[in-house]
Amino acid sequence: MAVTIDLTAWSATLGGVYLLFTGIGALRNPEAWRTLIKEVGASPALQILCGLLELLVGALILLANPWVPSDILSCVLRAAGGLMMIEALMITGFSDIYTQFLLRTFGHLYRGLSIMMIVVGLALLVLGQLRFA
Repeated sequence: MAVTIDLTAWSATLGGVYLLFTGIGALRNPEAWRTLIKEVGASPALQILCGLLELLVGALILLANPWVPSDILSCVLRAAGGLMMIEALMITGFSDIYTQFLLRTFGHLYRGLSIMMIVVGLALLVLGQLRFA
């Protein structure tokens, strides 16, 4: 008997849980995120490692979610995977510029970005769980 797995449901659920707790962590301790971005910007080893990890995760999300126009969640996740891959290349190639941009942006908008991560995380979590039903 063939067992099928809904990779879109799993991608949405796991991504939603990750974003939800990332947003909570950013609200709880915004200085930790500023320090994290500073450390990545200052360390070539962390730049390569973070870029490679984000490229890998973005590629997995992109490849796991087909572009089916009638399945909006799959299309959104596929686009997010592609954007993650682009960001990975930015981190790897232009980390000094990119991290300074993030520090300036994150410094003023950290609360709004944190709340946005929580909302998007909850939405992905719910949409992913609904696909299992």
